[in-house]
Amino acid sequence: MGTFVLVQHPLIQAKLTKLRDRRTDRLQFRLILEELTSLMVYEITRDFPVREVEVTTPLEEARGVELAQPVVLVPILRAGIVMLDGVLSLIPSARVGHIGLYRDPRTLQPVEYFVKLPPNLADALVIVVDPMLATGGSATHAVKLVKDRGAKDVRFLCLVAAPEGLRAMREVHPDVPIYAAALDRQLDEHGYIRPGLGDAGDRLFGT
Repeated sequence: MGTFVLVQHPLIQAKLTKLRDRRTDRLQFRLILEELTSLMVYEITRDFPVREVEVTTPLEEARGVELAQPVVLVPILRAGIVMLDGVLSLIPSARVGHIGLYRDPRTLQPVEYFVKLPPNLADALVIVVDPMLATGGSATHAVKLVKDRGAKDVRFLCLVAAPEGLRAMREVHPDVPIYAAALDRQLDEHGYIRPGLGDAGDRLFGT
């Protein structure tokens, strides 16, 4: 079964607290979300395979390493797009796909409106990103889309997860590791994570 990694580094938890605060304005919210994502990239890439390479320093030859496989980032639109820069700041060579989904307010089911993915996903390490793992509908659908295009090594990165979303991911994609900064108490009747941090898209874009 895919692992669930709760990243509890003090810097991550302190920044997450600022995200939760309703007084955090849109600019702060965006910057903190990007910073949080960058910090979490260290955990999600901890076991990425590397290969040895040789470089020439100003003084002599030296041996080092580089990532052995290409990395593909797939944000779930809207809010996932803001996490993109946080990952690209550390893995600038990563290719990027996009999956556009929104949650139907009546059924809480994902509705697909845009999919654009790079080729050759079978050879890549694929990271699907979204700030929230709530019902799990969007996450499970997005992971299915990248698997349908050939992806074999997929990881899911979020900031806040609900138990319901975690269960859904484990049932549908038991092979996919999930990384989060918090596992919150529950979903409410509207499908919002409690205590959560509100609607991440609305707080990011002022809608």
